[in-house]
Amino acid sequence: MGSLANCPRCSALFLAGTVAICNQCRNQEEQNYQKVYAFMRKKQNRMAAVKEIEVATGVSEKQIREFVKQKRLHPAQFPNISYLCEKCERPIQDGRICERCKMEITKALKRHESNKELESKKRGKKTGLITRWKINNKMDLNAESFRRYYKKPSLLFTKRGDPNEN
Repeated sequence: MGSLANCPRCSALFLAGTVAICNQCRNQEEQNYQKVYAFMRKKQNRMAAVKEIEVATGVSEKQIREFVKQKRLHPAQFPNISYLCEKCERPIQDGRICERCKMEITKALKRHESNKELESKKRGKKTGLITRWKINNKMDLNAESFRRYYKKPSLLFTKRGDPNEN
């Protein structure tokens, strides 16, 4: 069951559950959608831009873009309508962010991963010089494996400096 909340649009008290606005605001939103959809169904209006729709129907640009974002108005049917990218606020017709922002995020993630990998390699080399053990010139163990298999180091075990050294 929902809880009592104030409507973010009109501040009226309502029972919040699956919807985030009160019934009056939801009914008003549905009427606005019907106005926009009726306007867009006419063949001569299918190529209308958001500003033209706003002027003709009286529905705010923000509300029209929200209908597109909610997939109530499909850009495939109405090619000149769009909504804004969540990052740069450029007009888009699909997804949450534009292709340019996707590329930027992908590059940043790759750069972060390579930096992280480089840091781990640097740390690995530093600790590798200290924690690698050579057993009878045959087996190479790190400190954790060494402690697991052998309780006390004997004279047969020597600390190894370079992991690539034979």
